[in-house]
Amino acid sequence: MSDFTIERPVPFYEKLYHSIKKMIFEGKLKPGERIIETQLAKDFNVSKSPIREAIRILEKEGLVIVDEKSRVMVYQPTLKDVEEIYFCRMALESFAVGLVTRMAANAELDEIEKTLMQTEQAIQDSQANDTIITLNDLFHSLIIQYTQNRRLQKQLNDLRSLMYFFRVLNFQGENRAEIILNQHREIFDCMKERNAEQASQAMIKHLKLDLEHLTEVLSNSLEQTKP
Repeated sequence: MSDFTIERPVPFYEKLYHSIKKMIFEGKLKPGERIIETQLAKDFNVSKSPIREAIRILEKEGLVIVDEKSRVMVYQPTLKDVEEIYFCRMALESFAVGLVTRMAANAELDEIEKTLMQTEQAIQDSQANDTIITLNDLFHSLIIQYTQNRRLQKQLNDLRSLMYFFRVLNFQGENRAEIILNQHREIFDCMKERNAEQASQAMIKHLKLDLEHLTEVLSNSLEQTKP
């Protein structure tokens, strides 16, 4: 008898969750904007029940906030939030990249390098920002995956949606794709040389520069919204 798999049908609320999440990442639902469940239900031509379930998942991931009056709003990052999350990333990802530099198989390093080549090609081809951001995300994700440390992976995966949200915001500005790619290359060059300490320091440097740029983006945004 031949092997076969039965694909699990995707629940409708899960499809809505991905659609609303995409709207947040694309800026169609902006930080601080109130989400009206009845309007979303009307837009998607569904009842409010699957919308509420999708919102519940987004709230768990930190992408939406439900206040004491049960009003749903898109998460609006504060400078303190950003600093706290980036400090967590510096601690965890610097350890992760050092670990992978020491223990990764050559084939795994080749896979990481492949993402850099794909990113470079995407930039040269002037592909959409979301394609390049996804490749940037993959660079970090592969490093985390190759640690083979489930507890470390869980701690970073709990922040995954907010980290991606920050990556989208961090892409604002001139030559951001090239700047981030060059920083990723610096990290990978250390990994390829199997220099764990330098790879860890390069990761910390990259995340510090990301934090500085994102802080500037958010500060400018706050200035523009002042009356």
